[in-house]
Amino acid sequence: MRNRTTGVPVALLEVSGVAKTFGALRALDGVDLSVVSNSFHGLIGPNGSGKSTLLKAIAGDHFADNGRIRFDGRDITTMRPARRSRLGLSLKFQITAVLPELCVYDNVLLALQAHQSIWGLLRSNSRRALHGEISETLDRFQLLDRADDLAGELSHGQQQWLEIAMALTQRPKLLLLDEPTGGMSPEERRATGELLAPIRAHCAMVIVEHDLDFIKEICDRLTVMDNGRILDDGTVEEIERSAKVQEVYTTRV
Repeated sequence: MRNRTTGVPVALLEVSGVAKTFGALRALDGVDLSVVSNSFHGLIGPNGSGKSTLLKAIAGDHFADNGRIRFDGRDITTMRPARRSRLGLSLKFQITAVLPELCVYDNVLLALQAHQSIWGLLRSNSRRALHGEISETLDRFQLLDRADDLAGELSHGQQQWLEIAMALTQRPKLLLLDEPTGGMSPEERRATGELLAPIRAHCAMVIVEHDLDFIKEICDRLTVMDNGRILDDGTVEEIERSAKVQEVYTTRV
């Protein structure tokens, strides 16, 4: 989306001066972040720099102590996670949250049913009605031939793909991914990038990732965090030339 007068992209997500403390630890210290629609935005930085804490503050997993978070023109700073989800925010944590004792197909079915009312579920045959969408989703993430297998039998990388697929069933405007390639083989990381690329047409993403090659390949813009603050922000090329970023990555990563 662009401003009709200036033609400048309008921010889908605006984080302004967000702070968060846990006891004596200041995990976020006045963080500013802007993400435009249909863009992939990477968050990088040393361990403990505040990346995952920022994702959780955006998603509502915990509330910011100070500052403001606006999403799609609304102030969501104090909104509960379920309401943020209904507005179009979806978060995938670093640790997979698939249901291992259910088959792959039923994991996606439950994700699709998540926002249906109990009355709606009782009145309709959801499994039959949603079969086409489930099959299409599994096919897109190379899991259709594993539909009847237990989710716990998938490889680690395939479980990550399944959870991303589940997150996308709600058709979010913004998907938050926390280390989506953690524990993957090089082949799985490459496939993950290819699977995520088409999402840009209808969904923005903020991605926390330690694999710099992966994140530079798919992201339009990078924000570098250190000690709970924004160290630098810019295009991939600008960040690669940043002296401040080079110092952090050569001395503390």
